Amino acid sequence: MTELLAPAGNMEALKAAISNGCDAIYLGMQKFGARAYSSNFDLESLKEAVTYAHLRNVKIYVTMNTIVFENEVEEMKAQMHELNEIGVDGIIVQDLAAFDYIVKNFLDMEAHCSTQMGIDDLDGTLLFKELGAKRVVLSREVEIEKVKEIKRIAKIPLEIFVHGALCVSYSGNCLMSGLIGYRSGNRGRCVGSCRKEYELIDKTTDTSLGKNYILSTKDLNTIDYINDLKEIDSLKIEGRMKEPAYVANVVSRYRMALDNKITEEDKEKLNKTFNRTFTKGYLFYEDTKDITNILRPNNCGYEIGEISKVLKDMYEITLTRTLNQNDIIRISHNNEDVNLTVVKLYDKDGNLINKADDICYIKIKEKLSKGDSVYISKDYFYYKVLESSLEKEFKRFNLDIRVHAYPDSKLIIDAEGLGFNYLYESEEILGEAINNPTTKDQIIKQFSRLNDTIFELNHIEFEECNAFIPAKQLNAARRDIVQGLYELKLNSKKKRTKPLEAKEKISFTPKKPYLTATVTTKEQYDACMSCGIKEIYFENVVRRNQNDYKEKEGQLLIGGYGGIYHYRETNPFVTDYSLNVVNATSCYELYKLSTKRVTLSYELNKRQIEDLINAYYEENDGYPALEMIVYGKAPLLFTKYCPLKKMNQCGICRTKTYELKDEHGTFPIIAHDDCTTTILNGKTLNLLDELQNIKGIEAFRLNFTVESKEEVVKTINKALGKLNGSMNNAVFNKETDTRGHFNKEIL
Repeated sequence: MTELLAPAGNMEALKAAISNGCDAIYLGMQKFGARAYSSNFDLESLKEAVTYAHLRNVKIYVTMNTIVFENEVEEMKAQMHELNEIGVDGIIVQDLAAFDYIVKNFLDMEAHCSTQMGIDDLDGTLLFKELGAKRVVLSREVEIEKVKEIKRIAKIPLEIFVHGALCVSYSGNCLMSGLIGYRSGNRGRCVGSCRKEYELIDKTTDTSLGKNYILSTKDLNTIDYINDLKEIDSLKIEGRMKEPAYVANVVSRYRMALDNKITEEDKEKLNKTFNRTFTKGYLFYEDTKDITNILRPNNCGYEIGEISKVLKDMYEITLTRTLNQNDIIRISHNNEDVNLTVVKLYDKDGNLINKADDICYIKIKEKLSKGDSVYISKDYFYYKVLESSLEKEFKRFNLDIRVHAYPDSKLIIDAEGLGFNYLYESEEILGEAINNPTTKDQIIKQFSRLNDTIFELNHIEFEECNAFIPAKQLNAARRDIVQGLYELKLNSKKKRTKPLEAKEKISFTPKKPYLTATVTTKEQYDACMSCGIKEIYFENVVRRNQNDYKEKEGQLLIGGYGGIYHYRETNPFVTDYSLNVVNATSCYELYKLSTKRVTLSYELNKRQIEDLINAYYEENDGYPALEMIVYGKAPLLFTKYCPLKKMNQCGICRTKTYELKDEHGTFPIIAHDDCTTTILNGKTLNLLDELQNIKGIEAFRLNFTVESKEEVVKTINKALGKLNGSMNNAVFNKETDTRGHFNKEIL
């Protein structure tokens, strides 16, 4: 059966999801979950959540899908043990250290690979199946036929996003928030840099192509494709930051769709809670230019009419849908929004009315124009309906009882519910009835009082034997039976752990540090060769996403898990920054997979690099083999979306260069041959002055993207001078350069 997986940022949202028919919930704790700004759960509220959910046959998955710095690893492990004790069904992880710890230590609590891992192909899925994953959450960029193919061949449960907010970047491969604002998406603290307004600049002609929300994606909505989706194991709704009414609305619609009970009118109700307008997503082959809504980055609501007449002290609105008093509306005027609650609504004669279906009048102090569109952003009555659904029981479970009641004996009731049997036996001895022996109807009356439970009385067996059972005793028996069955159900959850196994130690002989380089053009490659750089990553780069894994010669730079699986038997390889490695265990696990050298994450600072190296040495009696990017314009995000196509520059990008611009700076755009896009940081990471002070790194990498041949040669010479100590003067330029996170811890 397809699992409907719902988000919960708090207990109210969790109950809303369960009340409206979800099969599982994913939620985060105060630490390690990739939604740090959600309310989230502490251990006490998580216990309450697991109890509430498990009694209703709903599973709980906890997100621990941030990267985990070395000084957090022990806390991460402790939290996992606490989650296991509480009875959590699975943990969703990004970091290899987190993944490894679940697989090696817990028998019943599952490891699920987060979409943050960037798994978008069969190879990546097979790798994690081999490593012990019980589920893979695929990237949102994977198309449905490919999802089905992965499922068919890999034979491992797959989870896909079907509704809610989309990242414009491949998840886990976005450094934009972290490198610009020091709040990392990989740490759950994304500031939503892609939701900002940017200006697109044609650098070739130095002209502006417009200012808009060019990176802001629409919201995903795949409810029209439910029959295709039913083939997938788990359908995930995004929304841990959303209000309970939103959760109730979306879960109820997808529940109806999965149960073949949905109408077109039901589907339209998805417009009535938060949306940025909808897209069917890459999942169902959306055109790459149509994934964004560049006009506005926040709630759009749905259109209900337009301003049709401007009067002296009010405006006439001609409606296409009903408007009610207390609705919140948005009126779009000259690309600016006027938002207001409809406190007073008038008819054409100036009378106050509660609702209008065709024409109405509203007093608004802001200046508007005829033709301005009117939208409802909050439907008052529909929200009342949603709020009334927040704590109802979606379904009740059968309670069957066999009652044995004989004079001069104890009352014995054999009860069955939730798949368990519970035997109740009274302390008191029953008396013989003088006038009115207890009847079956009286027992049904007392045992039907189950509204504050998850049960409904189904089958009852009772043979009248002239016994008298006081109503008070029947009520006590009912309460005891309900509690007894609850405890049997909750205690049935297994929480087994595994014995620890000794691990093989892996270490490397330290080498004298040397330079490597990544290049984007043949010209840059030739420049690196002429300067004596031995290891250059150019046509031997296997990026993290969007791969077809062609046969390659020699050593590779691999950015994703699928690439590791595909090439580990045929090519030596170094892993790239995009695996987000920030701790010693992740390094160790990659070496076990035959990695020659691990490139560290851009999001580490100097102290954290030292912590990683020290921890690795302590665990392995030797050093790790590490690479570190010390120069270049960092890739802020990699996306399947094409902002140039969106702005009608399709094809022209081959002959021109472009950048995005905001109030803080500019961001060069690299348009790849396959129409994917990388957005670069405008400032250049420059740690060349630090090279003598960075210990424990084997290879220092220079990352060349938009530089000319002359700039490449100049930079290499500076780097060589700094590395061998022959250059003493500082090369850092505070106007054009950044030290990234090297001296500042990311949040």
